[in-house]
Amino acid sequence: MDTKLVFEKESSAINHAVYEVHKRLGIGLQESLYQEALAIELDYQGIPFEREKRYNVYYRGQRLDHYYFADFVCYDKIILEVKSVSQLTDQHKAQVRNYIGIAEKRLGLLYNFNDKYMTPVRVLNSDLRDYCGN
Repeated sequence: MDTKLVFEKESSAINHAVYEVHKRLGIGLQESLYQEALAIELDYQGIPFEREKRYNVYYRGQRLDHYYFADFVCYDKIILEVKSVSQLTDQHKAQVRNYIGIAEKRLGLLYNFNDKYMTPVRVLNSDLRDYCGN
């Protein structure tokens, strides 16, 4: 059984950047402040990313007028979503699952900056099992 994490090296680098922001800013701020600080930290640590990347959404083959914006796309393969809520719910996880499906990415990382002992939630896109991966 293969126990290696999907995009382990990249995830570890992202975790380090997120934890640095969490350590420096603490809890209780608005999500947008954490996003802004995280963009600075990702850049500082040399992690390639796009912020607020826009993705088209389709229904029955027709593009919808509305878009999905990913908080961050790191390494052009990991969706990074940031929250600042009292606690993460199954709805937040489902949202990330939908986002990685729309973006056709294999991994989503979800962080709650309002959690004193922040733990990343890893969400895999099971539809992309055979994605070109690591």
